[in-house]
Amino acid sequence: MPDVPAGPATSPVIQLYHWVRRPIPFMEECAARYGDRFTIRLPIFGEAGDRPPLVFFSDPEAVKEIFTGNDDELRAGEANAPLLPLLGEHSLLMLDGARHLHERRLMMPPFHGERMQAYGETMCEVTDASIEAWPAGRPFPIHPHMQRITLDVILRTVFGLEEGAQMVRLRDLLTELLAFSTNPLALLPWFRVELGGFTPWGRLMRASRAVDEMLFAEIRRRREVGTTGRTDILSMLIEARDEDDRPMSDVELRDEMFTLLVAGHETTATSLCWVFHRILRRPDVLEKLRAELARVVGTGPVRPEHVPALEYLDATIKETLRLNPIIPIVPDPERFDPDRFVGQRVSPYAFFPFGGGIRRCLGMAFALYEMRVVTAEVLQRVVLRAAPGYQVRVVRRGITFAPSDGLPVLAEKRAA
Repeated sequence: MPDVPAGPATSPVIQLYHWVRRPIPFMEECAARYGDRFTIRLPIFGEAGDRPPLVFFSDPEAVKEIFTGNDDELRAGEANAPLLPLLGEHSLLMLDGARHLHERRLMMPPFHGERMQAYGETMCEVTDASIEAWPAGRPFPIHPHMQRITLDVILRTVFGLEEGAQMVRLRDLLTELLAFSTNPLALLPWFRVELGGFTPWGRLMRASRAVDEMLFAEIRRRREVGTTGRTDILSMLIEARDEDDRPMSDVELRDEMFTLLVAGHETTATSLCWVFHRILRRPDVLEKLRAELARVVGTGPVRPEHVPALEYLDATIKETLRLNPIIPIVPDPERFDPDRFVGQRVSPYAFFPFGGGIRRCLGMAFALYEMRVVTAEVLQRVVLRAAPGYQVRVVRRGITFAPSDGLPVLAEKRAA
């Protein structure tokens, strides 16, 4: 075992308890005691008796060295092994080295930034439909509504589905599956017991198989009828060819579509909740956002062409992601100040909510664009207030960290 930085001397089981139950205080305590690099040991990585430690870094130079390191040696796919039963062996998150680069090249074209406006109309429509169903005059948790928005955006822009029985069925199955997957115990090897589908893991696998059946059927149907005129990401991946003119297999498509779902649904919904939490605590920031919307959008609905001009909104989202990354593997920072991002270029080794280097999230442009559209449309349509007496806590939802109780808010429709 190579030398590693110092870290807690408690047993791996105790460290796992802190990592699952109180991850933020645990990392902050470690950083305060051991500095900008420390090591923790958890009993969920590697085989029994072989538990590679996790080393945390927060110095930008160290982060740069990691992000620009050799992908054959820094095997991020191997480190994601707990997600393998859910995402599949062909998922981009599971691959390393040449296989990872090969798959990444196939996946990149649908996520070019210039394609975002084509998806913007759908994002606006889905957000408007959600807002219409929000209760008036009483507190409600906004997180489930953000989840419904981001799921429907994925079903329509990524999977290419339209409202109907198939979309309703797949939405219900995915909602069930993703609810199970937010239980942090579901990813621990010790709890992967099916018992006829009655355990949490068994229910997760049963829902996963049902989703698989629908996805494979849709992939086969799409191959048969063709993809002419379609702009959804599934259709583009079906048409993709590698340097040897080989298409992606059905299993590869399934694994990548599932990865896009898991990586782009809960993460974006949770980040949107953190955005609303931050701006509702800062009337000055909220006022700047409303002033920018009035100047750029006016009194009508938000449209895709407005989004590039919403500079302060973009800065507010980035500042939220800095303070509340949904997977906060590097502890930092304190003060909420969107102005630090206005007119500034920030080092990718000091700000990296979507990862970095060749492992940076392919959907970064999509997620940032969606967050701007949804946040702008919500602020344009309703007046939001924090629910009286609410005190936020950070809670774990699977691999992500979210506001407690679904972030309860009050919403009132704005006058036209």
